[in-house]
Amino acid sequence: MDDARLMRYARHILLDELGVEGQERLLAARVLIVGAGGLGSPAALYLAAAGVGRLVLVDDDVVELSNLQRQILHTTAGLGQPKAESGRRALLALNPDIQVRARVERLDEARLRVLAAEADLVLDCCDNFATRHAINRACVATRTPLVSGAAIKFSGQVSVYDLRRDDSPCYYCLFPEADDVEELRCATTGVLGPLLGMVGSVQATEAIKLLAGLGDPLVGRLLSVDALRMQWHTIRFKRDPGCPVCARRAPAAAGCSGG
Repeated sequence: MDDARLMRYARHILLDELGVEGQERLLAARVLIVGAGGLGSPAALYLAAAGVGRLVLVDDDVVELSNLQRQILHTTAGLGQPKAESGRRALLALNPDIQVRARVERLDEARLRVLAAEADLVLDCCDNFATRHAINRACVATRTPLVSGAAIKFSGQVSVYDLRRDDSPCYYCLFPEADDVEELRCATTGVLGPLLGMVGSVQATEAIKLLAGLGDPLVGRLLSVDALRMQWHTIRFKRDPGCPVCARRAPAAAGCSGG
């Protein structure tokens, strides 16, 4: 690590739990971020600032004026531009020491599986159940750790699915897929802007912990926040042995652990 990196990441290196070794793990890591909106914005900014070496930012949408109340990765000057490209410029402006790849596309399951297999970790920062379940299936198939967040109105939640671990639940274990689930959208129900920052920051924190191999990740725990009352709650849950998605996952590679 050269002098410029030692200075840039000095406050991380001072942490005994992280240190030079942990920072080098971050610099060598590759993270796939699906969604460059309200959750993806703070999550990507903090991962870029932390020196996660390679970020792949995926979003097929463009920046709209109504996004700017909460999607802090983008600015008024970026209106009409693809979010992935706008986000890439912002992340490189913050930290030119990293690599950022923008993918302006809606990923199908085959493509998701390819990108998940190439990543050390996936952040689910999307805004709909169908995509979340598709991301989960890809991560189960490739045994890639997944950090999933969601937020609507004044409520948010985060959990970690470390699919390298045989005992880890997957997203489906907690939220079974169903056709009759009523899905709320912020375009019609609203969402408090800073709430996305709270949830996205927790996602970034959990990602850094997994990549650097420190702390106790939110595996088997759902962390939820009620921003109106500023109350946080943790719900514990276990892997469903009958889960149609993860019950028959392939054996973990030798030496692989939950970090």
